[in-house]
Amino acid sequence: MAILIADFNFDELLAEYRRIWNNRLLAVSDGSSEDTLKEAVKRELLDENSHPRIRKNKFEKYYSAICRITGSTISNEAKVALILLHNHVMDKL
Repeated sequence: MAILIADFNFDELLAEYRRIWNNRLLAVSDGSSEDTLKEAVKRELLDENSHPRIRKNKFEKYYSAICRITGSTISNEAKVALILLHNHVMDKL
């Protein structure tokens, strides 16, 4: 049985993502929790939160993100969901 991105509870995943990444606010304004989380992952993988001269490539950022997720204290289900979400976003980049 395949796990689909649409099956995720994005409100819960966004809360878990905030816990892992230093309680980032990531306010949900006009969009949904899903849009906010996907955009945050995309910005993370493209290293848009860093100064352009010190940015890493998306593969280095992906590896760092996966290490951070697997080393976190969130539930295994949330870890798998966040890794799958990172995979989904990475595929689109």
